[in-house]
Amino acid sequence: MLEQKDLKTWKFYINEFKDYLNLEKSLSENSILAYESDVLKLSNYANECTPLTIEDTHISKIINELNEVGLAPTSQSRLLSGWKAFYKFLILEEYMETNPTELIESPRTNRKIPEVLHLFEIEKMLSVIDHSTNEGVRNRAIIETLYSCGLRVSELIDLQISQCHFNDGFVTITGKGDKTRLVPIGLQAIKYINLYMNSTRGHLEIESGHEDYLFLNRRGKKLSRVMVFIITKNLKELAGIHKNVSPHTFRHSFATHLIEGGADLRAVQDMLGHASITTTEIYTHLDRAYLRQTMEQFHPRA
Repeated sequence: MLEQKDLKTWKFYINEFKDYLNLEKSLSENSILAYESDVLKLSNYANECTPLTIEDTHISKIINELNEVGLAPTSQSRLLSGWKAFYKFLILEEYMETNPTELIESPRTNRKIPEVLHLFEIEKMLSVIDHSTNEGVRNRAIIETLYSCGLRVSELIDLQISQCHFNDGFVTITGKGDKTRLVPIGLQAIKYINLYMNSTRGHLEIESGHEDYLFLNRRGKKLSRVMVFIITKNLKELAGIHKNVSPHTFRHSFATHLIEGGADLRAVQDMLGHASITTTEIYTHLDRAYLRQTMEQFHPRA
């Protein structure tokens, strides 16, 4: 039985894996593409091995080679995570009896503290927006929403009007793995979203199929990820901020400012949509780093 399966190509097993991730795990298209990319890389490194003949020694050698060429430990861990998921699937479907990735440990990684904006820097970025233009009104609503709700850029561009419950002060967000969560939204964000909807958005000729998306481009279509990155980059340059600012920076700032203000870690986890609280805990490390930096900067005997 296994000999017949060995004749099948990497492409066959990868397609089976993708169907499993889609139909049984209900992962998003982006997540499935990421897993596919991971396994395709393994197939490129595997030389003559098939998915069913590769052994743990092969995979350990590949990891060592990636380390030698300077691939970051975080990237190595991401690849290995994808490979482990692939082989768990092959075991589950009885294509294999032993898992070659089971005993391989992920490289040690130093958790990188993300870049965060101070409140005055966010206010500076908001102050340089030209509210006399249609794009300016929209961009103010976008930045207010990113910071108010701590959204991922994909969640922002997918946000729909029907998911906005402003009377209750919440928006319904569809996050990773198509999981939904309720996120509070502040009065300032609601104010500028309403301004955008009643002025700029109301005058657009909206493309069919895009009627419910909240944030649209000038052609009446849903915004792209790239456009949101361009908006944030342009604003930070206009504001004279020298940090590396992206849409995700507002998510980091949202979480950090909440925790610095004494917010409960579990509540922040729920609002961010983190599956594990250990992911949220990085913001407590950042908080301690911020406190240490403040002491060193301002204490006379630091």
